[in-house]
Amino acid sequence: PTGLGDWYNRHIIVPLHSEFFAVEGISSLINSIGLIKENFNSGLFIDGILLTMVDKRNSLSSLVEKDVREHFGETVYTTIIPRNVRISEAPSNEKPAILYDVTSSGSVAYIELAREIIEKQSLTNE
Repeated sequence: PTGLGDWYNRHIIVPLHSEFFAVEGISSLINSIGLIKENFNSGLFIDGILLTMVDKRNSLSSLVEKDVREHFGETVYTTIIPRNVRISEAPSNEKPAILYDVTSSGSVAYIELAREIIEKQSLTNE
């Protein structure tokens, strides 16, 4: 869309699975983004870290969320994307998750994420 091209070229959203190995790898990813910023795109920055595949029934998910929020603070989006079967089914039905089942917890979370990003950008642009 017109006007969003520059946003796409500078902002990075880092999806992070709520699992141990994903947390172990995030430091390497952030270092790589830093190198890209330093050498190729000085305007590049991490807009936020998005916790995905969160299963609140699993104590590991809660522990990962707590640790990531403590370490990265406000860089972590408030919205989390839950582990959700309907999101997993959507690609095999050739539809985006939101169109496949707009009422599923995963779709509702993605809509909330969009609101959070828009709100964050409007606060930044004021």
